[in-house]
Amino acid sequence: MKKLLAAGSLLTAIVLLSPGVAPAAAPADHYANHPIRVKPNASRSPSGLMVSDIRAAYGYTSDVTAGTGETIAIVDAYDNPNALSDLNVFNKAMGLNPCNSTSCFEKVNQIGGKTYPRVDPGWALEIALDIQWAHAMAPGAKILLVEASSNSFTNLMAAEDWAGTHAQYVSNSWGGSEFSGEKSYDTHFIQPNVSFFVSAGDAGLPAEYPSSSPNVISVGGTRLSKTGTTWTETGWSDGGGGCSLFETATPAQSAFGEYGAVNCGGKRATPDVSLNADPASGVSVYMSTKYQGQSGWFTVGGTSASSPMVAGRAAAASAVVNAAFVYERPTGFFRDITSGNNGARCLVGFDLCTGRGSWLG
Repeated sequence: MKKLLAAGSLLTAIVLLSPGVAPAAAPADHYANHPIRVKPNASRSPSGLMVSDIRAAYGYTSDVTAGTGETIAIVDAYDNPNALSDLNVFNKAMGLNPCNSTSCFEKVNQIGGKTYPRVDPGWALEIALDIQWAHAMAPGAKILLVEASSNSFTNLMAAEDWAGTHAQYVSNSWGGSEFSGEKSYDTHFIQPNVSFFVSAGDAGLPAEYPSSSPNVISVGGTRLSKTGTTWTETGWSDGGGGCSLFETATPAQSAFGEYGAVNCGGKRATPDVSLNADPASGVSVYMSTKYQGQSGWFTVGGTSASSPMVAGRAAAASAVVNAAFVYERPTGFFRDITSGNNGARCLVGFDLCTGRGSWLG
């Protein structure tokens, strides 16, 4: 029973409780970081890897219709006010068809509305990276940008819920340290026939959340290098990975023949797969909103880059990508990364450095 008592011009709420019963404390919210790595100094022309480089390194299609009929949702915090116009600058430089708000791009807030949150330059660059490189991997797909009001888990999960009911693929380039109550958020990554991808982080071991959720595909990081026309790939020293403290491995992962090599003892192992993320082999991103006083072309890395690219790769294949998809693929479906160390060595086969490796074309 609740009484409202007038105290001058204020109304004070008093909750009547049984003797000795204290009011329950509201659970603490959690806040996400965006795992993004930016090389210093913007430029007037692309300075990082181009779309043609990524296609060549992985054998990805150049078909401009790849992903047609699919929607890739990008969940991020705060607003990028020039997301669409910057995407079209990127498209022109990369030889991709232009987008408009009816053909291949839509921006909404966390409940699907058109009133957007405030601008945050760091998250704005994250948004630019995510939408540009998801689009690059699946040029025929629609990009749905869902902007959370802030980087709190409460708001990001509201955005996740909207994304998961309006797209077939959802990419999340954010996360934070694991915590004991994280399982309570896992249901936000469950929708029939929807694939969820999450950056594994940029600090090596240990595992992060929501990358460690059993309901998502955890995407780690690698480094690309080129000699002549030959591309090679190694593990990135800062790529996220590790055994979860709280989450249990999915049946598909625990039954995988190489799972025992990582010594996770039945816990969720991350990452599942990986792709280029080292800022030394960073990708080109265009943003007109000023970041650290600069605008133009940035070279950006981090598993912030690998997650939307893997989501785009999945959309181009029109595949439902879940744990069973990853762990039931035959050897050779992914490129096994056997060189590098993120606190865990890259092994022959499955490891905590790059998971099963990079997804080839």
